[in-house]
Amino acid sequence: MDQTKETLQVTAFELILHSGNARTRIHEAYDLMEKNEFTAADQKLLAAHDELILAHHVQTTLLQNYAKGEEIIIEIIMVHAQDHLMTTMTLKEVAERMKLLYQRTS
Repeated sequence: MDQTKETLQVTAFELILHSGNARTRIHEAYDLMEKNEFTAADQKLLAAHDELILAHHVQTTLLQNYAKGEEIIIEIIMVHAQDHLMTTMTLKEVAERMKLLYQRTS
């Protein structure tokens, strides 16, 4: 059964929700790093990781449906959701590197 427009929009908003939650935790981790609170920053990065895993599960389901031959109609909201997820994943990678630099200089 093909994905309905509404189902695809819900999927897009789930991606945005989880990646947005992750982005918030990452920015909180940055704030903690600046205060040399690395254990707390690690907890925020772990929470961000957990949110990204949830987003990844949503994305994987979408890809599996596509692989099964379901038509996936891509609208701008899905493009935005994918962009949001990918930039958040990159932000997390940068945060992990920045933590190491903060630790070296503290």
